[in-house]
Amino acid sequence: MNRVSARGLYVIALRLAPLILFAGLFIAFGVMSDRFLSLANFRNILTQSTHVAVMAIGMTFVLLVRGVDLSVGSVMYLVAVVMGLYLTDLPIVVTIPIIVLIGAAVGAVNAWFITQLRIAAFIVTLATLFIGRGLALYLSETKMVFQSDAVQTLGRSSFLGIPWAIWIAAAVAAAAWITLTQTPYGRQIYAVGADPESAAKAGIRVKPIVFSVFCICAACAAIGALISASQVGAASATFGYQMEFPVIAASVLGGTSLFGGRGGVFGSIFGAVLVQTTENGLVMLNADPYLYPLVNSLIIFIAAWVDGRRRILTERLEQRKIRVEA
Repeated sequence: MNRVSARGLYVIALRLAPLILFAGLFIAFGVMSDRFLSLANFRNILTQSTHVAVMAIGMTFVLLVRGVDLSVGSVMYLVAVVMGLYLTDLPIVVTIPIIVLIGAAVGAVNAWFITQLRIAAFIVTLATLFIGRGLALYLSETKMVFQSDAVQTLGRSSFLGIPWAIWIAAAVAAAAWITLTQTPYGRQIYAVGADPESAAKAGIRVKPIVFSVFCICAACAAIGALISASQVGAASATFGYQMEFPVIAASVLGGTSLFGGRGGVFGSIFGAVLVQTTENGLVMLNADPYLYPLVNSLIIFIAAWVDGRRRILTERLEQRKIRVEA
């Protein structure tokens, strides 16, 4: 009986691991800093997590088909540089579709090498990471690139008392949720991630699905660039640097599996808020900035460990179900 109870508690703990981690961080930071618990800080956490959330949503699409995109930070920087250098005279309603197309184009390059030449996504996107950042550094001459007044106004303004960054993130989340849960295309994404061979035998065109999710991921990185650049007003040479790590961590912490076939939009949003809460808490405590990568690495490790344990548990439950039915 005790063994059954312990196993049940273990299963519950695995499922609620992100919530437990969030609660622990929330309590710890709240005890160590009075400012952390202020309403203004909660609003700041939500606003500052929007670009991570949008990019994590895009990463979710890729992870669902057993892929990964390490180039999102470089796409983010490249888009910010292009916005600041070449799109300054355009209204924001024109700028947004242009940068989305730029992001999707980069994603299409990644997808072509992955689907047509069958090169591992890790290798392709790692190469694009360096190429994208190198191109952006060349275009900007490694100088600070300031954004247009229209972009900066977007970061400072709000609608109905809610910052535009949150509205944009909410729109992306709604579109992604509808796509994944209410359309045949979304069901095909899950099917490809769960078992590509079975999906192909069922008549699903696997390559176009994989191609499309990399385009979506890069497009979301472009939107993340718009949100972040509008908030800071400029893009330095470190803009978007290593953003792939918190983005992947947010997706996995939110329940998206590194092994494909499982995950969702709202979990990734929660993961993004958790990641930003951690960074915000460290800032409130005046922690050494060199600790940030260490803490982010620890979060990624926890996320990967939880995902691995969930996968093992799921496989065991499926095996038991097969034995019972047999």
